[in-house]
Amino acid sequence: MMTGMPTPDLHDTIRARLAEVGQRYTRRRRELVEFLVRTGNPVAIPQILRARKLAQSSVYRNLGELERAGVVRRVSTEDEHGRYELAEDLTEHHHHLMCSSCGRVEDLLVPPALERSLERTLDGVARSAGFAEVDHRLDLIGVCSDCASTSSGR
Repeated sequence: MMTGMPTPDLHDTIRARLAEVGQRYTRRRRELVEFLVRTGNPVAIPQILRARKLAQSSVYRNLGELERAGVVRRVSTEDEHGRYELAEDLTEHHHHLMCSSCGRVEDLLVPPALERSLERTLDGVARSAGFAEVDHRLDLIGVCSDCASTSSGR
């Protein structure tokens, strides 16, 4: 996860990834990347549209190209909106907390010792199922404190 402004190295990496798929790192794509960095959590397209004042078709098209180039990834949620964040190899390995009521998604870092234990366990499970190599994403689904206090206040 990143906060603040992207580094020149990040922009160079993104420019190279886009070039590999025959695309340019345009001003609009750079704006989207900088927005994702500043936000720090996966964001839905409606959030991007409200904040960036961009055409919806432009946001969809540019996120699609950034995803194809391995710059962003789509995080699937239980609501109708997928959310987008920078690809994990550009930030750091993390998991997600997801609210099943409002759809809010927050990044979650687990302590390194727990992450190593989780990796060993999941690798063992994968090997038992005949998989040679695996990666993992862990999404914890619950009700955020805002939704919980709203529903308990009724």
